[in-house]
This record gives sequence, structure tokens and C-alpha cells, in this order.
Amino acid sequence: MFDLKKITRANIQGLKPYSSARDEFSGSDGTFLDANENPFGELNRYPDPYQQELKQVIKEDRNVDLKNIFVGNGSDEIIDLLFRIFCNPASEKALTFSPAYGMYDVTANINDVELIKINLNDEFDIDYSSVEPFISNSDLKLILICSPNNPTGNCPDFDVVERILKTFNGVVLIDEAYVDFTKEKSFVELIDMYPNLVVSQTMSKAWGLASARVGFAYADSTIIDLLNKVKPPYNVSGLNQKAAIEAINRKDIYQKNKNRILEEKEKLYNSLSELEIVIKIYPSEANFFLVETQNANQVYNELVNQKIIVRNRNNIVRNCVRITVGTGDENELLIQALKSI
Repeated sequence: MFDLKKITRANIQGLKPYSSARDEFSGSDGTFLDANENPFGELNRYPDPYQQELKQVIKEDRNVDLKNIFVGNGSDEIIDLLFRIFCNPASEKALTFSPAYGMYDVTANINDVELIKINLNDEFDIDYSSVEPFISNSDLKLILICSPNNPTGNCPDFDVVERILKTFNGVVLIDEAYVDFTKEKSFVELIDMYPNLVVSQTMSKAWGLASARVGFAYADSTIIDLLNKVKPPYNVSGLNQKAAIEAINRKDIYQKNKNRILEEKEKLYNSLSELEIVIKIYPSEANFFLVETQNANQVYNELVNQKIIVRNRNNIVRNCVRITVGTGDENELLIQALKSI
């Protein structure tokens, strides 16, 4: 049975979090002489450390209780905080699948946590039988799953992931950075059922706010409390909170741009399919394609020479490049360049 105290690092359980000036007084009216701020300027005051206005907008938009929402400096901060909360350095382990988002590996290394990597099957899906031997390992505290997966673009089998949630006594992060582009259901709907589930999402992809660095975690309130306990006091700037609020309140723009991306995605798929240099286009539920070519290194370098930048994934999936769906004009430039190689 999942026991949060058993898997939380002892020093985190006993941690007394930093109390900022805005923790001690959260009102908006008054003469503020408590936080050593500059009294002059337009951006001179610290932002709300718990992003209450933004969380209220998220609650209304996504039908999630305030107590189940955490706002991070991008979803990368959420990944790092989970390592710091649940994995003791140099002794405990995390697990993910390969290929997957490269920051899992980097964050594990930064935190001195061994990262077990299990290969996905030929369809880039998770076989539960490959995970099962690790489930009962008492040193394993965190499992990270990307859905839709980066760089492959597919979603893992929902039932397999739920089976992991049922049998694993540690924390499972479902990284849904690309969830807006898929018709598959989000794992957010399961947070009330599984106290060990954390779902992260981001404003960087479909919402068009990559520069603002705003990410969300949805989880049981006990895990949200730990994330708030460990995060820096002002982890999301006031400017970025405002940008996120404005974007969510203008959902018509989000929907319009997402529809355009999905339309261009279909056109790009059809155009890529006609090219001799393209061997295979992997099924994608995201805003990119993993494409097998005759020689990924050559394709990448020749595209760079034409100032067209894709992602060379040859070191992860042999002879594959990852191509983001751009505007119609950008996609056409790509296709013409590929024809010339």
C-alpha cells in the first residue's frame, strides 16, 4: 500500500520551508516595508509565491481543485522537485523508459540518483512484464512516463500505466507536455484514485508560451504540499503568471492555433510520405514526427546548411530526425529542402 511518508526523504519531511514576506502577509493593500523591495518602479514587488489567481483560472478551465494544483517554472522544475523530495542521492533509484525526454536523465544525474532505463518495445510502448521485476524494489522511489512520448510521439497504453499505478508503492509522474495535441484522455482524471500519481503539463507547447516557462502539476494534496514546501519562494515570475492567465482566458486563440497546427501536421505527413529519402514516419499524437531517413546525420547537416533546423535523434533512434510541425510556409521550405538532398 502506498505510504507517502515511507517514500519521502527524511530531511524533506522535517524541512521547515522558507517563509517569505508574502507568506506572512498576503494582502494587496497597504504600505509594504517588509520585503526589502525597491519602492520605485513597475515591477518592483515580489509576485504571489503560490500563484493564487493563476490557480483559480486553471481550476475553472480544467475542473481541478485548487489543493491539487502546483505551478512550476516550467515542467522541468516539477521533475527536479520530485527527484529532490523522493530520491535520496547515491542510494535510491528512479525509473524511466527509452527513448524518452532527455531531461529525466540529466535531472537524475544532477541529483545523484541512479536512473533505470527500460527499452520500449518495437511499437515504442511499455510492456508491463519489463517493469514488473523492478516494482517491488524498495530503493525505487520514482517512475517517469512521457505521454505523448518525446521523441516518439505516441501515447503509452492507458491500462498498462494504470497497472503500474496500482502495483507501484512509489510516485509515478506522467509528463503530459504534449497532451493538448492528442485525442487520448489525460491521466489528470485519475488523481483522485491514485495518491501516488503526479501529472505534469506545460504552457510551452500548444499554448505558445515556451518563453514564459510555466508548468503545472496535478496530484493529491499531500504531494502538492511537499512541492510547495521545497520550491523556491518566488519560483514563477509575476510577468509569467500574467501571461499564463491571459492565454487561458483567451482560449479561442489557443484553439485556433492548435487547429492550425493539426491541419498543417496532416499536410506535412502527406508530403513527407511522398519523399524517397523518408523510410518511415512513426505515428504521432504530438506536434512533431519522428522520421526515419536514409542517413539522419547527412539529412540533419544538409538541412542546417539551408538554415532549416530539425532535431537529430540518430543517437537515440537510429537514422531518425524529429520534425516539429511549423507554419505552412516553414513546412513547405522543409519539404523542398528534403527533395534537394
